[in-house]
Amino acid sequence: MPDNVLVALDGSPLAERALMYALETFPNATITTLYVINPIDSVIDVETGGLPVAEDWYENAQERATNIHTTATDLAAEHDIVLDTVTEVGNPPREILDYADSHGIDQIVMGSHGRSGLDRTFLGSVAETVTRRAQIPVTIIG
Repeated sequence: MPDNVLVALDGSPLAERALMYALETFPNATITTLYVINPIDSVIDVETGGLPVAEDWYENAQERATNIHTTATDLAAEHDIVLDTVTEVGNPPREILDYADSHGIDQIVMGSHGRSGLDRTFLGSVAETVTRRAQIPVTIIG
């Protein structure tokens, strides 16, 4: 059994299922949740919402990360588990892999796809990239 498990979160139902899987499967491990703020989202915000939306993109992304980690912490508390929560900024697959490499992670757990629409395509590619490049086991929850 792994000692240190990383659960990649994006706010999607599959990410929540991945967290539940980790909580139930690795109850004695240290579980860390990771949310990655992707700066590319600011470009999408400009295209869809204009400059006023883009000006607040980072604050909005930080608030989203806080909400996602709060939900994860609440779910873990139901299992009497305390999570470590981390938010990084950058390219999601790279940040997930870098975090795992630099923090002694033994296992990565993540959903197969993220949110709906365009994000679903991008985040599906995140799962694929992490799976292909990770030097440790990756569990994909579909």
